[in-house]
Amino acid sequence: MPASLLACPSCRQTMEQHRFASGHSGDLVLDVCFACQGLWFDPQENTRLAPASVLALFKLLHERRGETSRPVAERLGCPRCRQALVRGYDMAQSGRYVTYRCPQRHGRFGTFGAFMVEKGFVRHLTSLEIEALAQRLGTIACTACGGTVDIRRDHACPWCRSALSLLDPQAVQQALSRYGQAASNAAPAGAGQAGSPEQLADALIALERNRSREERERQRQRLEGGGNDQFDLLSAGIELVWSWFRR
Repeated sequence: MPASLLACPSCRQTMEQHRFASGHSGDLVLDVCFACQGLWFDPQENTRLAPASVLALFKLLHERRGETSRPVAERLGCPRCRQALVRGYDMAQSGRYVTYRCPQRHGRFGTFGAFMVEKGFVRHLTSLEIEALAQRLGTIACTACGGTVDIRRDHACPWCRSALSLLDPQAVQQALSRYGQAASNAAPAGAGQAGSPEQLADALIALERNRSREERERQRQRLEGGGNDQFDLLSAGIELVWSWFRR
């Protein structure tokens, strides 16, 4: 494997490199694992992204949304020194999110969902919203670690203890406004108004049902293999938000 390419801390597959504009000067090259839905940041890379790069990341996630993803492994290794990454929590305005840091300070690993929480595009679900979703769904994917959460039983992820969260229109509009992007004008008037928990649940279910025939077939195959199908709040939210951006 070329020295410039890194192995994913979770699955050890070679990560893809994607170039984004820096908020200071030049570009940043981020290492992305779509199999684990994770990002590796060298020191301070996550804070150096230009505002427009967040929109570029949305586009990238939307383009690759149909790929199979797996939960983050129990033990993660630094792609630089191979030492075990240390799991911890960071705080943002949107709430708490999980991050995995190298003890030698080579960088940090986080999921797509954790990055969205950090950047303010995600808000935590209320207990009423969780109850409304639980009446319609069996399991969802944790935004923070990718683990399966039975929302009929758990109101927080049993694996990483993160609050259940949703990438939703209101949080997206607020984040885009803070970043000062012209993309904030892409959302139609009134789209950020919050509805009832039942309306939120119904909107998410409707979005899931409108996915492509190919993706529905993959879901049926997973169901035939046993267990409940898993609904990904982050993927659903990215699809909804990107539908605004491309108008």
